Amino acid sequence: MSPLEMTANAVTTLSIFLAARNHVATWWTGVVGCALFGVLFYQNQLYADATLQGLFLLSSLWGWWYWRGVAATPRPITRTRWPLLLGLAVAAGLLTWGYGSLLFHHTQAFLPYQDAAVMSLSLVAQGLLMTRRLETWAFWLLVNTLSVPLFWQRELHLTAVLYAAYWLNAWWGGWRWWREWRLQPGQGA
Repeated sequence: MSPLEMTANAVTTLSIFLAARNHVATWWTGVVGCALFGVLFYQNQLYADATLQGLFLLSSLWGWWYWRGVAATPRPITRTRWPLLLGLAVAAGLLTWGYGSLLFHHTQAFLPYQDAAVMSLSLVAQGLLMTRRLETWAFWLLVNTLSVPLFWQRELHLTAVLYAAYWLNAWWGGWRWWREWRLQPGQGA
């Protein structure tokens, strides 16, 4: 276990915990964690996950801006309609197949399709998180379910254990956000 892996996990754990608590500081801590994980994943030939960290870094900047709102007041948590969720799932599947194929045929990537699935589902989950959609947590559960064995097999044991904890955090975040969503005006709480 390298100092880079320990630091990336510490900062990212804070960011993920803050997301479940619906706190805007999740975004700036996410920027730091993404940069560190980008380097770690690249060094371990997890190229889709390294690419994902660059996208997460950019989306964290956008999420920080969006969550603050126009008047620096938090935006409400919302639900996503089923047609959009279905479209996002199909897009994630196509991206998994396409990027996984690219990695399989042109790199020495470790488990390229599983790595690409983590990336694709993470992009959907991140987009839903950035726009404060309740369904983000279901996608994070899928991401963490795939990530734990991927990282364990690559001997990133601390990362795998923390992703198992993130799986539990996704359940907690989903429950907490659902409770907050129900208490918002117009939700029939």
